[in-house]
Amino acid sequence: MNKYEDTNRRFWDELTEVHIKSYGVLGFKSGKSTLDSIQLEEVCSVKGKSLLHLQCHFGLDTLSWAREGAIVTGVDFSEKSIKYANQLKEELNIDARFIYCSIFDLKSHLDKKFDIVYTSQGVLCWLKDLEEWAKIIYHFLKPGGIFYIMDGHPIIHTFDDLKKGELEIRYNYFHKKEPTKWDDGTPDYSDVSYITENPSYEWQWSLSDIINSLIKADLRIEFIHEFDKIFYKALTFMKQDEDGWWYLPDYRNKIPLMFTLKAFRS
Repeated sequence: MNKYEDTNRRFWDELTEVHIKSYGVLGFKSGKSTLDSIQLEEVCSVKGKSLLHLQCHFGLDTLSWAREGAIVTGVDFSEKSIKYANQLKEELNIDARFIYCSIFDLKSHLDKKFDIVYTSQGVLCWLKDLEEWAKIIYHFLKPGGIFYIMDGHPIIHTFDDLKKGELEIRYNYFHKKEPTKWDDGTPDYSDVSYITENPSYEWQWSLSDIINSLIKADLRIEFIHEFDKIFYKALTFMKQDEDGWWYLPDYRNKIPLMFTLKAFRS
C-alpha cells in the first residue's frame, strides 16, 4: 500500500468500530435488508448469480445481496471490516466469502469471474486511479455480466459543508492528481458525536471521469440516472424524507445529489 492508501486503511479500521454501532446492525440481524428500492429495482434479480462487491466495508450490503439469493464475495482493504464481516456471516449462517485486500491487488487474491460486479455508497472518492478500477471491473466480469454502482454525484463534493442553508462552491469539481487531506476534526457521517482521530485522503472524480473510465475499459453503458436525493446527510442543512433519503429542501429537482450507473461486458 502507498502512503495514501495506508492512511485511509487506518481511518477505516477506526470507523469500523463506530459503524458497527451506528449502521443498524441489530436491525440487520433481525432480518432487515440494507438495500434500498432503487438498487433492488435497477440491479434486478440476483438469485443464483455470482456477485463481487468491491469496497464492501463490513459486509451489510454484501450479506443483504446473499439474502436476495446471490452467491457473494466481498472485498475491502480494512482488516477490521473484513474480520467483522466474517463474524456476521458466521453468526447469521449466511454463505459468503470475504477477502482482505486493496481492490487494486485483487487479481492476486481471486481467480474467478462474476455475473455481477457491484459497488455502492461512498466508494469512488477513496480510489486513486479510476482507469485501473474500471479494468479490474472488466477483468472480473463474465461476458454478458453487469456492473452496477450507486454513489454521491460528484457535484455534492464541491459544496461548503459548513454553510447553513445555502449552497456555496468551495472545492474543485474536476480531478486533481493529489488527493485532499481531511484532518480538521469533522464528525463521522453516521455518528455526528464521533470525531475521527485518523486523517484521510480523498480524490475527486467528475462524472465524465467515471463514465469515460468504464468506456475505456470496454464496458458498455446501459444507463446513468441522477437523483435529487442521497443516501446520507452530506450537508448539515439536509432533511430526511419518509423513505430515509436525504435532500435539500430549497433545491429539489434543481441539482443532482446522487447517481446510479449500470454497464455490461459484451
